[in-house]
Amino acid sequence: MSDNNLLPSGKPRIESLEMRGIVKKFPGVLANDHVNFDVKAGEIHALLGENGAGKSTLMKILYGLYHPEEGEILLNGKPISINSPTDSLNYGIGMIHQHFMLVETLTVAENVALGLKSSREPRLDLDVVSARIRELADKYGLQVDPDVLVSKLAVGERQRVEIVKALYRGAALLVLDEPTAVLTPQEVDDLFVIFRQMAADGHALIFISHKLNEIFALTDRVTVLRDGRAVGTVLTSEIDKEGLAAMMVGREVSLTRDRPDVEVGEARLKLENVTAFNADGQKILDNVSLEVKSGEILGVAGISGNGQRPLAETVAGLQKVANGRIYLDGKDVTNFAPVQMLDRGLSYIPEERMHDGVVKDFSVSENFILRDHVNPPFSKWIFLAFGFIAEHAKKLIRAFNVKTPSRETPAKNLSGGNIQKLILARELARGPRVLIAAQPTRGVDIGATEYIHAQLLVGRAEGLATLLISEDLDEVKAMSDRIAVLFDGQIMGIVNSDEVTTEELGLMMAGERQTA
Repeated sequence: MSDNNLLPSGKPRIESLEMRGIVKKFPGVLANDHVNFDVKAGEIHALLGENGAGKSTLMKILYGLYHPEEGEILLNGKPISINSPTDSLNYGIGMIHQHFMLVETLTVAENVALGLKSSREPRLDLDVVSARIRELADKYGLQVDPDVLVSKLAVGERQRVEIVKALYRGAALLVLDEPTAVLTPQEVDDLFVIFRQMAADGHALIFISHKLNEIFALTDRVTVLRDGRAVGTVLTSEIDKEGLAAMMVGREVSLTRDRPDVEVGEARLKLENVTAFNADGQKILDNVSLEVKSGEILGVAGISGNGQRPLAETVAGLQKVANGRIYLDGKDVTNFAPVQMLDRGLSYIPEERMHDGVVKDFSVSENFILRDHVNPPFSKWIFLAFGFIAEHAKKLIRAFNVKTPSRETPAKNLSGGNIQKLILARELARGPRVLIAAQPTRGVDIGATEYIHAQLLVGRAEGLATLLISEDLDEVKAMSDRIAVLFDGQIMGIVNSDEVTTEELGLMMAGERQTA
């Protein structure tokens, strides 16, 4: 085999991989409907689509986790059979998962060697593994120490370990499943440099992301899936964001968020030096102070796990305050129960919609009244007012464009985007003075995201005070008047959205406190 057909690792390169006519069915769902997809050596090919479009199913077939009912996979023009992840790895196909597959109590070298045969059985050959890791790290600028415990690594460093694992195993094709989901902007930039170097060295990369900015920054081609079908493949350089969004949704989608000037009133929500601990005694909020005013959206940015969920739950009354005070409309509501917070004008869109936002076996109508079913006009004495409840459900389904077969459909049968619209409708219909919106568009397709953002901006125009907590930095910048950045449970700074750069936010997200 000539050197041109070898990667820097010495492994054979994958000149091309093609998936033809892939069909995958689940009970009641046609997940992949005769999908065609291909990727070539030296190329970064994006796979784009709304939730439920079939992206993950297609890649799980390629990785051997699912088996298609119809279709074939061709490697360098020859049909192959992939029945397990082991088969996939043997063909040089690797996957970088969104959620890291690392053992924290082992070193980097031990994680890389895990499951592989030693070169000098029965003894370990971690020195050989470490040497090879250093070679790969130098080649791709990965900056990985093979001797350090994974538990000591930052999020971005763990991502690099996952890449090293795949390269060590000789992956010529890498599936990158939302690889930037937990990284700062600076870490994303560094990661893209690595991906470009890998492509330049002859690797084939499949990049899955819902962030259009990343698609345009990194990829050569884009294949769009919609409702299980491939609706088209285009050169990234020959289409714009609006065009891709329209391919995904099947209609024109507005990607800009207009925040017109509104009159900002008094502070409706105020936290003063709030500290909280979890059940294990670990500090999860550390001296947090902020305020949200009427007619304002205050965004909270930060890498996952830095106190966003504890902040939302503490304000909502689900997490006890150890020190500090919380005020709602100037009144001290510290450690009030959730129902007391609701009675005082707080609405809450929780991060985990299926666990905390709805009762999945209850109907759409029943979920609309979860908060208020004991109060008139939804009930009188001990009896529910079924007629009024039905009309209330009809009104909200229509007003918030909740796509459901009927108001009696169980919530679990709705798509993620429609469950989120159901929750939003319920919380806004209560006429709140303060709204806590935690990850309101996580896992939601671009069409539902557009609608949810529009409703939040309507609330802003009507004087609602909104605390928007999101790990999507583009969302935070587009929607927020001011942005508070959380790191390790502390506020690194609060800045005006229109006056701060993405790079400055990224530094704060990594723990650099804002200076005056």
